[in-house]
Amino acid sequence: MNVSHASVHPVEDPPAAATEVVNPPRVRMDDMEGMPGTLLGFALRFFQFLFAAAALCVMATTSDFPSVTAFCYLVAATGLQSLWSLTLAMVDVYAIMVKRSLQNRRLVSLFAIGDGVTSTLTFAAACASAGITVLIDNDLNSCGQNHCVQFETSTALAFISWFAALPSFLFNFWSLASR
Repeated sequence: MNVSHASVHPVEDPPAAATEVVNPPRVRMDDMEGMPGTLLGFALRFFQFLFAAAALCVMATTSDFPSVTAFCYLVAATGLQSLWSLTLAMVDVYAIMVKRSLQNRRLVSLFAIGDGVTSTLTFAAACASAGITVLIDNDLNSCGQNHCVQFETSTALAFISWFAALPSFLFNFWSLASR
């Protein structure tokens, strides 16, 4: 059997006509600052951890926080926020050191869901604690017997931690939605 084999020879594309519009290829901004694995992403995680841990420590050092459910909730939420932020800060440091992109769809999904849950819990706990603090300070006028300054400080630090967590959630959610 004598069959000829087809061979492929490269053929150059003819140049585009002057009237023809050439569309440039779409460029994706995978590693925008603030995303996981970037310096701004690490800075956001660091400040989330710093303020959540500070809120936890200030509230936990008061002797009467266990008597109020909202304050216990604040301690639990800021504890979870600080653990989540510290873990992701370490992941960011690793990604920066080895110059690795963290734009895997499953990884971004995990980050977006985790950030959404922890930031929502932190915000809810800070709001509940702020309500109880206002009740104790303004309505009951019993700041003399309580640690109102520590309660207010811890609540403010939890709000600041939430303000640092919100951009992380929005960047991850935006990255997930743009795929």
